[in-house]
Amino acid sequence: MARMGRPGLSSSQKQELWDRWRLGQTLSEIGKALGKHAGSVHGVLSASGGITPAARKRSPMALTLSDREEISRGIAKGFSFQAIAALLHRAASTISREVNRNGGRQRYRAVKADEHTWARALRPKSYALANKPVLREIVASKLAEQWSPEQISGWLADESGNDDAMQISHETIYKSLFIQARGVLKKELMAHLRSNRKMRRARSWTSKGQPRGRIPDAVSIRDRPSEIEDRAVPGHWEGDLIAGSKNTHVATLVERQSRYVTLVKLDGKDTGSVVSALSRQIQHLPDGLMLSLTWDRGGEMANHKMFTVATDVKVYFCDPQSPWQRGTNENTNRLLRQYLPKKTDLSKHSQADLDAIAQKLNTRPRKTLGFKTPAATLAKDVAVTA
Repeated sequence: MARMGRPGLSSSQKQELWDRWRLGQTLSEIGKALGKHAGSVHGVLSASGGITPAARKRSPMALTLSDREEISRGIAKGFSFQAIAALLHRAASTISREVNRNGGRQRYRAVKADEHTWARALRPKSYALANKPVLREIVASKLAEQWSPEQISGWLADESGNDDAMQISHETIYKSLFIQARGVLKKELMAHLRSNRKMRRARSWTSKGQPRGRIPDAVSIRDRPSEIEDRAVPGHWEGDLIAGSKNTHVATLVERQSRYVTLVKLDGKDTGSVVSALSRQIQHLPDGLMLSLTWDRGGEMANHKMFTVATDVKVYFCDPQSPWQRGTNENTNRLLRQYLPKKTDLSKHSQADLDAIAQKLNTRPRKTLGFKTPAATLAKDVAVTA
């Protein structure tokens, strides 16, 4: 049966993915560069806990493709295993095992034998903590006490002296946590790490020069006009992102006076993707229906100036860690979780799907509106101010 779904990443694309990850690029930025969804990038990274897999390489003692071609030619000429071994300066037992493992004299083919050997080499590896139960229990207990992997590694080196069996590097501890496929340390122990990350960044990674948590030239919510604060006129909105699994997101926009909601499909969480998507969606609103937008401090709106130029909509930003300042949007997001549950892939919803969900909320009576609907309230407010 033919393979269905999205095509995977090629070897060169995976290499580029890991190179970009080490440089500190976001999932959305990597996905854009590779022409893939951010969720696909996340899937590759999370499989190894964000730790770059070691490059596969052959042992210098292993038979090469050239060696196998020589074996194949020797078999074709009727040479004995001893004769072939002498030509390759190998033991006769090495040649015998090679041939018998790959079809015998009658079916041995050099290229296929080389491919099968390479594939067989992908057997599960043995890991340090898996073979040392006492050390594993000590590491787990110290993690549960909120010790960092580096503290555990250093303490063990000091306590164990010359006992190599009781020593382990902090990188190995991190790998045992983040690469759950190893089955060594329980996933629950990750909750005790101070960073709360689910994936490991390379040691060379740096956040220097990245606008994380900083919004250039942000205008504070405290500078909003009073007419926005008291919901005196329509046209002032609050916005945010709701998150799903596989690093997927949907933008939510709510009009403060009527509670009318608009949902926006996103290709990524990076500021370029978010600002472009919001700008396009707002073009579908009647002229003058959006005068301002209040957002939180998320980096997805770092390009707010570009947004304002494209839409003529002023953007205000909440104080850090103050979601209550966008209370209308926060309450609406809770209602939306009925249709967009947590831990689901939000990228599966088309813009038409999101429009239908928004329509359900906009035509549902709301107690705060005297049991009128947001759609009817907005239509009335716009008619009055027209």
